[in-house]
Amino acid sequence: MSIKSTGLHTLAIHAGEAPDPITGALAPPIHLSTAFVFPSAEAGAALFAGEGKGYIYTRWGNPTQAVLERKVAALEGGEAALATGSGIAAIATATLTAVQPGGHLVSARSIYSGTHALFTKELPPLGIEVTLVDATDAANVAPALRPNTQAIYIETPGNPTLDLINIAAVVEAAQRAGVMTIMDNSFATPVNQRPLDLGVDVAVHSATKYFCGHGDAIAGMVVGPTEFVRRARVGMLRHFGGIISPFNAWLVLRSLQTLPLRVERHNASALQVARWLDDHPQVAWVRYPGLESHPQHELARRQMRGYGGMICFEVKGGVEAGRTLMNSLELCTLAVSLGDVRTLICHPASMTHVSVPASTRQATGITDGLVRLSVGLEDPEDIIADLERALAQVE
Repeated sequence: MSIKSTGLHTLAIHAGEAPDPITGALAPPIHLSTAFVFPSAEAGAALFAGEGKGYIYTRWGNPTQAVLERKVAALEGGEAALATGSGIAAIATATLTAVQPGGHLVSARSIYSGTHALFTKELPPLGIEVTLVDATDAANVAPALRPNTQAIYIETPGNPTLDLINIAAVVEAAQRAGVMTIMDNSFATPVNQRPLDLGVDVAVHSATKYFCGHGDAIAGMVVGPTEFVRRARVGMLRHFGGIISPFNAWLVLRSLQTLPLRVERHNASALQVARWLDDHPQVAWVRYPGLESHPQHELARRQMRGYGGMICFEVKGGVEAGRTLMNSLELCTLAVSLGDVRTLICHPASMTHVSVPASTRQATGITDGLVRLSVGLEDPEDIIADLERALAQVE
C-alpha cells in the first residue's frame, strides 16, 4: 500500500501493508514456511542468480519479514530496512557490513553492555580495531579517527546513564573524514528521534524493546540506504544466520501499529515519575533528558521530540539501599529488559552491565548504586505509589 502521509500514527498502522491478494485478509499473514516453491526450474535459477523477484528460503527472506521491514523503513525515514533475530544481531550485522578486517571503528563508550562486549572482545580477533571515546563531547570523536577508520558508532540516549550525544556534530565529523555513522536508536525510537533525518547513515534497533513493547518477542532492525541493507542481507545476515522468525516478525509488526501511542504515554508518565523522584529526599540524583537538571537538557530539546520512558537514579545509601528498594517493590517488576508495557527496574552494575569492567562502568557514570527504571503504561500514580512504599523501607 502506498502511503503519502508522513504522520507516524498513520505510517505505524498502514505503511508496508496491503490486503492479502489471495484471501483478502486485512491483517498480514504469518508465513511460517521454511522454503518456497519455484514455478519452474528457470524461475528458481533466476532467483538464485538474483535476477528475479520472489522467495527462496526463510533464512534468505520471508514475506512476513518483508512487511515488517517496509513499515520500519517508513517510520525511520530510511530507504530500506532489515529485520534480524535480536538487537545484538542487528548491531553485529550492521557493524560487520560497514567495517572489514583491517579496518577501525570509533565508538561511544556509553553503550549497551552487549555492544561493548561485541566491540571489545569479538571484533579485535577478527582484525577490527576499536577505539572507545567519550562522545558526549563530540570534539573527542575527530581526534580518534585514523586513516583506516570505516565507521563511527553512537548510542543516544546511552544505556543506562541516559547520556546524550550531539548527533549532528558527530555526523559532521564523520562526513569530513569520509566515514559512515551507525546509531542505536532503541531508547528513543523514531517517535522521539529520527537519526537519519540528522544525517546518520544507518540506524539500528533492539526491536525487542519499544517496537515490540509487550515482552514477547526478540528482534532487531537495521535501517539505512538500499545498497547497504542489501549487502547486509546477502552477506553478514545470511552467512552468520542471525535471522528473525516469521512469528516474531509478525508479533513486532502487530505491536508497531500502537508504537506512537505507547511511546507518547511512556514519555508523559516517565516525566511525571522523574519529577517525583527528583523531589524525593531519599533519592541522591535523577537522570532524565526531560528534566531541566539533566546536564544535556538543551541538547535533548534540540534533537529529540520526546524524552522517552527511561530513567536512571541513585538511592541514598548506595548498593544496599538500592537492593532494599528493588526487593520492596510490588507493581514495578525486577527484570532486565525495557520498553515494555510493564514498568521494569534493574541494577545495571550487578545485572545488565556486569560484564563491563568496573573501571569502565565508573568512567561512563554507571555507579554501583545506579538504578535503571523503564516506566511502563500503568497509571503513573500507581507507579509512584509503589516507589514511595519501597523507598519508605530504605529510610
